[in-house]
Amino acid sequence: MEKTDEKAGAARCVTAVAAGPPVRRGGTRLTGVRPWWLGAALLAAAGAAAVLGPAGTGWLEHPAVQAWRTVCLAITVQALPFLLLGTALSGAINAFVPAGLFTRVLPKRAALAVPVAGAAGAVLPGCECASVPVASSLIRRGVPPAAAFAFLLSAPAVNPVVLTATAVAFPGNPAMVAARLLASLATAAVMGWLWLWLGKEEWLRPLLRHRQTGHRPGHSRWTEFRLGFRHDFLHAGGFLVLGAMAAATFDVTVPGAVLDTFSGSPWLSVPFLAGLAVLLAVCSEADAFVAASLTGFSPTARLAFLVVGPMVDLKLIALQAGTFGRAFAWRFCTATTVVAVTSSVLTGGALW
Repeated sequence: MEKTDEKAGAARCVTAVAAGPPVRRGGTRLTGVRPWWLGAALLAAAGAAAVLGPAGTGWLEHPAVQAWRTVCLAITVQALPFLLLGTALSGAINAFVPAGLFTRVLPKRAALAVPVAGAAGAVLPGCECASVPVASSLIRRGVPPAAAFAFLLSAPAVNPVVLTATAVAFPGNPAMVAARLLASLATAAVMGWLWLWLGKEEWLRPLLRHRQTGHRPGHSRWTEFRLGFRHDFLHAGGFLVLGAMAAATFDVTVPGAVLDTFSGSPWLSVPFLAGLAVLLAVCSEADAFVAASLTGFSPTARLAFLVVGPMVDLKLIALQAGTFGRAFAWRFCTATTVVAVTSSVLTGGALW
């Protein structure tokens, strides 16, 4: 019996060593590897590119390279303050707001909890990178899935930081801010009600592998805030730089005739920019500056870019599939895209 216990203990030790040290944030184990170093590297690369002047030799002097650098840095520099503020506020909420606050303030009836949760996203800032684990945590704490999904969609789309960034990106155009708010809230509410009507529990597979949100007793709130802010800023910052690079590449390499083909057609421009939002995966605190640069497209098409992007993009699809299951992700993301585009068209048609 003693030898058996010794063998079992040795096996556990070998397994622990092979698995490597756990990754922690705020005292909570993370089983996934978070590439925060990638965000740091990309931000450092953007800073290095910023100090490179037009002087140089070879390919650095090519007009296309200089144009690419100008567009990329313009998007990054304009969006970086809003990303910094948004991740700081998100980290503060995670560390200082009680974990059970949402379950106490939401109505008991799920149909009423959906619009309330969607409206709560307008006052609780957060990046879409954090919306999926937050929604998973809310479900585990007793919040109805429909309400959690409404919050998942609305929080990164209509929070104060995002709306302020939209107002800065579209100066003198308050209609774009109002349209983004209305279309995003409508999409979040409709998707929550659709889950109540058509959603099935077997589609939902929440995995307990993401970090918990909210302060945990016995842990320093300031330490949780510092770790959470560093993780979210570097993680989202990496996606911001990647999105700026992709937008700059798109702006420089795509022939004007192609853009004219889509921008000149009211039927093609909206789905084109909606699909572009999915592919670029720009952070919601920065996508307004990308949309503002697409001057050849109609306001309704750019509105679709702003509404679809924070709700459905490549990184969100991967996060949802890993958190809730692939059966949920492909159904939810497809339905969200259709509802978001429809809401954008109806809202844009009413305002412009």
